[in-house]
Amino acid sequence: MQINITGHHVDLTDALRDFVNDKFAKLERHFDHVTNVHVILTVEKQNQKAEATVHVSGQDLFASNETQDMYASIDGLIDKLDRQIIKHKEKIGDHHQKSGGVKSMNTAAIEE
Repeated sequence: MQINITGHHVDLTDALRDFVNDKFAKLERHFDHVTNVHVILTVEKQNQKAEATVHVSGQDLFASNETQDMYASIDGLIDKLDRQIIKHKEKIGDHHQKSGGVKSMNTAAIEE
């Protein structure tokens, strides 16, 4: 997984880079097919904003979070991306047809 970190009006310290890398390693535990991540950290007056685009197999996932603390913004961002990745993983793994509209032979015989 390749992580690109960009800062707008933010000094990207080693501690901040390590924090981002550690948090994104959590996402890779849930889903192996994360290939590329682009993280943008921005400061606007009092608000600290973190946003990321994650390229997974066949789709790009985007999330952003804005709080008063950059580390809290990154935590919230990871939580949102984690939910999206789990949902994506369930979607691509669910190839079986659900029993929505087709009646089986047993239920058709019982209803008659």
